[in-house]
Amino acid sequence: MRIKDLVLAVLILGALALLVDLLKREETLAGHAFAVDGDTLDIAGTRVRLKGIDAPELKQECVRAGRPWACGEAARRMLQEALRAAPVTCAASRRDQYGRPVAVCQAAGVDLSEHMVQQGFAVAYLGRAYAGMEAEARAAGRGIWGGSFEPPVDWRAAHPHGS
Repeated sequence: MRIKDLVLAVLILGALALLVDLLKREETLAGHAFAVDGDTLDIAGTRVRLKGIDAPELKQECVRAGRPWACGEAARRMLQEALRAAPVTCAASRRDQYGRPVAVCQAAGVDLSEHMVQQGFAVAYLGRAYAGMEAEARAAGRGIWGGSFEPPVDWRAAHPHGS
């Protein structure tokens, strides 16, 4: 009986080790993409979340010169423009709560997360890898930093259905 238990334990541990190895592998996606919003791409039907940034939600408005403006739409247009440069290559090491790969993506050698933060259409998020670029965009008043805005994470909390 003890040998059977030992064999079963070894098999379970082996299966767990294999699962951990599969989960740690980097997933690569490549091809032509379009912008779903300011921090999400679609590559051949797969939604990919850009790593390290948070952009205004598609229906989110910001304020500039005392007037509302569609900063979420503007963020999507900025990302779409960057996607026209070349096919995209993304390296994802995890998936988010919606099952989307969370990835560092490049088009024509440009890190798309970095580009969105530098242009002022996304904030550095989770890990703050782009915090220095965010500070530069803020100081220059680029994009959403040219007025006032609700941080995207707070906007989502206040508008759980995206309205």
